[in-house]
Amino acid sequence: MTMMTPPPLDQEDDEMLVPHSDFVEGPQPMEVVPQPEAASTVENQAVEDPPSSRFTWTIENFSRLNTKKHYSDIFFVGGYKWRVLIFPKGNNVDQLSMYLDVADSASLPYGWSRYAQFSLAVINQIHNKYSVRKDTQHQFNARESDWGFTSFMPLSELYDPSRGYLVNDTCIVEAEVAVRRVVDYWTYDSKKETGYVGLKNQGATCYMNSLLQTLYHIPYFRKAVYHMPTTENDMPSGSIPLALQSLFYKLQYTDNSVATKELTKSFGWDTYDSFMQHDVQELNRVLCEKLEDKMKGTVVEGTIQQLFEGHHMNYIECINVDYKSTRKESFYDLQLDVKGCRDVYASFDKYVEVERLEGDNKYHAEQHGLQDAKKGVLFIDFPPVLQLQLKRFEYDFMRDTMVKINDRYEFPLQLDLDRENGRYLSPDADRRVRNLYTLHSVLVHSGGVHGGHYYAFIRPTLTDQWFKFDDERVTKEDVKRALEEQYGGEEELPQTNPGFNNTPFKFTKYSNAYMLVYIRESDKDKIICNVDEKDIAEHLRMRLKKEQEEKEHKKKEKAEAHLYTIIKVARNEDLAEQIGRDIYFDLVDHDKVRSFRIQKQMPFNVFKEDVAKEFGIPVQFQRFWLWAKRQNHTYRPNRPLTHQEEMQSVGQLREVSNKAHNAELKLFLEVELGLDLRPLPPPDKTKEDILLFFKLYDCEKEELRYLGRLFVKGAGKPAEILTKLNEMAGFPPNEEIELYEEIKFEPTVMCEHIDKKLTFRVSQLEDGDIICFQKSPLVENDEQCRYPDVPSFLEYVHNRQVVHFRSLEKPKEDDFCLELSKLFTYDDVVERVARQLGLDDPTKIRLTSHNCYSQQPKPQPIKFRGVEHLSDMLVHYNQTSDILYYEVLDIPLPELQGLKTLKVAFHHSTKDEVVIHTIRLPKQSTVGDVINDLKTKVELSHPNAELRLLEVFYHKIYKIFPPSEKIENINDQYWTLRAEEIPEEEKNLGPQDRLIHVYHFTKDAAQNQMQVQNFGEPFFLIIHEGETLAEVKVRIQKKLQVPDEEFSKWKFAFLSLGRPEYLQDTDIVSSRFQRRDVYGAWEQYLGLEHSDSAPKRAYAANQNRHTFEKPVKIYN
Repeated sequence: MTMMTPPPLDQEDDEMLVPHSDFVEGPQPMEVVPQPEAASTVENQAVEDPPSSRFTWTIENFSRLNTKKHYSDIFFVGGYKWRVLIFPKGNNVDQLSMYLDVADSASLPYGWSRYAQFSLAVINQIHNKYSVRKDTQHQFNARESDWGFTSFMPLSELYDPSRGYLVNDTCIVEAEVAVRRVVDYWTYDSKKETGYVGLKNQGATCYMNSLLQTLYHIPYFRKAVYHMPTTENDMPSGSIPLALQSLFYKLQYTDNSVATKELTKSFGWDTYDSFMQHDVQELNRVLCEKLEDKMKGTVVEGTIQQLFEGHHMNYIECINVDYKSTRKESFYDLQLDVKGCRDVYASFDKYVEVERLEGDNKYHAEQHGLQDAKKGVLFIDFPPVLQLQLKRFEYDFMRDTMVKINDRYEFPLQLDLDRENGRYLSPDADRRVRNLYTLHSVLVHSGGVHGGHYYAFIRPTLTDQWFKFDDERVTKEDVKRALEEQYGGEEELPQTNPGFNNTPFKFTKYSNAYMLVYIRESDKDKIICNVDEKDIAEHLRMRLKKEQEEKEHKKKEKAEAHLYTIIKVARNEDLAEQIGRDIYFDLVDHDKVRSFRIQKQMPFNVFKEDVAKEFGIPVQFQRFWLWAKRQNHTYRPNRPLTHQEEMQSVGQLREVSNKAHNAELKLFLEVELGLDLRPLPPPDKTKEDILLFFKLYDCEKEELRYLGRLFVKGAGKPAEILTKLNEMAGFPPNEEIELYEEIKFEPTVMCEHIDKKLTFRVSQLEDGDIICFQKSPLVENDEQCRYPDVPSFLEYVHNRQVVHFRSLEKPKEDDFCLELSKLFTYDDVVERVARQLGLDDPTKIRLTSHNCYSQQPKPQPIKFRGVEHLSDMLVHYNQTSDILYYEVLDIPLPELQGLKTLKVAFHHSTKDEVVIHTIRLPKQSTVGDVINDLKTKVELSHPNAELRLLEVFYHKIYKIFPPSEKIENINDQYWTLRAEEIPEEEKNLGPQDRLIHVYHFTKDAAQNQMQVQNFGEPFFLIIHEGETLAEVKVRIQKKLQVPDEEFSKWKFAFLSLGRPEYLQDTDIVSSRFQRRDVYGAWEQYLGLEHSDSAPKRAYAANQNRHTFEKPVKIYN
């Protein structure tokens, strides 16, 4: 279930468990100065440390943390030191990143390792059940001393004050750690230990793996899949039946874990889909429907229905007249309520519960009009294989989000659905059928609503031996692990020190059953049948045998790799084909030339015979050159092999050529051709002879191509070969040409003019050097050619970069592409973008770089001339991208950068409306300037009205901004800035009057505790000395314009630190509030308790709606 590096997919992959790594080069200091505001507690830390413990970390001033990494205090579990590491703004993703870290890893002895199961959580301080919790396990060691979740939860949710993860800018993190004895995970052999093999996880597909293992272990189902007609021409990736047959065959006959890629490909899933966690039940239904469809018209038609289909009857029966309406429906699985039910029987009781239709809800019966009636469901028949989906995940309408129900819920080993004289059965049910079921498999989800891990407990032959199928790993388990430990609910850890009166340490179990499969006793011999080779089609056996043989062959090749050498032979033809197409610099891409796999002990002369057969060049006409890597990082033919070297074995030769013990030997095959193009024996080569390679550049076509090679004398001069070069190029013999030596191209291009009058030796030319030549440029020609000479063309090729530009508003779609140079300055780039968009002023273009890991725009745009070159814009840590985002501003960027933009919500004093205004002012402006600017934009109740600016955070007022405060440091990303008129009465406060905070609240019972939850718009109110609650209520009702009937239901309380003290009408309100202004005035307020009936306002800039899972689609 773990991945070592996050894949570059734009996904919310909750399965992403990674050792944290900052994607930067070079060592990073891991220590961060401990922050004084982090208060930490370890629960249950008594005299002796238990092997399991919970650590709570309270982080104050969370949004103001300005370190990239933040560590908790150290805590002890199992005698080891641990700490939690978070990245408050994400580890290069737009998610909170959180890891468990071995605190003293640097000082532990060499080779240390420890194994722990742990969960990390961000607590929801309003509703505990919305806490985000993820669990995993890991073998910690020196290389992976921290482990956890790079994408723990979206930053947008964490910082959204209405969500409840940040309250009073405080975040609470919890870690539950259990240290286990070390299991050698890697050497464990599932097949040897259990007789079964697991399935590989390809991203976040453990939910699918647990379902596939369950279906595979229903032998009747497996037999039917084997009997589906497929042909040898089918491809598994395009045929669900064949892919499933192939998968089941491998599960039955191979010794190692099996991959599911072919199957997901046959579903038509792209990689993005297979990384999305789907709903298992949905996948089960869709897969069964697909198979049912593919089985039509075949020998196994109807198998799915025979196995899984049951029927129930929906009825409505009138009480006072003789009328009954019934409807028969089929089901493949049943969804059972978990909430409010203690076990499976209680859920069935609820399923068949009778509902009364009376009063306003009477039933309209034909001919009888509106009637009192009873409505319900009864079962006509149950299937041989009964699949029960437990409703562990529910949609919470109050919070507009999905929640997981971890309540305790029991299920029996034997399930009797005939109980109480068949109370679940309809009158039409066949009572001769005995509906006694035995448990076959338990599918488990471990984690929270935002993701987690799935695995299955199965007893394949219904004996007492259970097995746990957890992706690749299969282990033997006892019945307690499979049943009781999957009921969910709370678990109590044993007290470590019973002598002390410490409260038991309870924690919610986040792993629990979400799907059960029962098999009917009377059908079990038919369903748990024998499946062997003869059930498998011949072509399938042959195909899979062949696959197995290929695998074995590859394995053997790998094992014998040390006995072989790969020889790569480059020829003139390769150079001609590649230069100017695939490559421009150097001579050849060795990965695209003919390679030979040769035994190391083979004499080189024997290898030459293989070459003769392959290329049709007799041995005597072959001459081989060794390639050498030069100090300037170019790679050129260096010298021919000697006669003695050709007598050696291939293995000895490779060592001569390559001191780095690379398994490859790279050679250049020189073949001389006569005028009739037949091969000739290679000419003698003396020290005086130099082998040069030639490329021709055409500036009009902007083309570079390979022309050939020549031997020249060191003492000779280029002038002597000009006629020959013109002949090779197809130019007239006396054409004026210019020669350049291509010297290197990394990190910059070096290409120098060659003086035709100097000797080759003086020009320092040697074997393997490259000369590029071209017609001498004419002066008037300069205008026509963008790159008039070889150096300028090579410079262009080296630096050209096609950039995909996307509008920041549509960050998923390419808008246009431009070919630019990596050396372009900031001004060059925006000028080209402006030209493409038909914009006169390039300074109105603002660019944003691409984050290669999250596949999204970086949060901060590029500042005006904030980078030197295009290449700097495209680099994200050590990754280079080819994407930039642009936006067109209404004012030039340099001007905008000098301004601060604030979003201010203006609350009209008499109208019930809120208007968001964008205020843009110079950074050195004050709040007073904001208010003056706002006055010109809003409608005031009277011309002299005064305004104030407030900071509102999660329905509480935290601050009234003084008019002199500078706006540069105001953060409106997570807080709402609210502007309002100052009421006249507040301007004339008497000495005994007090201005108090008034907030709306409801109470919510979460985890057996009453939680106060604020909502709506907070406001200020003046209270006068001696004023009773009854008098204050009159003013509040008038201010809020609440109708009498509704207002009569409201309750009023004084709240301090979240605890309500309810007030009576006769209570003096002012006596409850302290006179002096305390820090945290927002924690003392008058609370108005009533239900939150107002529709959710959508003006908050960062209110992200919960995104739901995509429905499962199998496209084939």
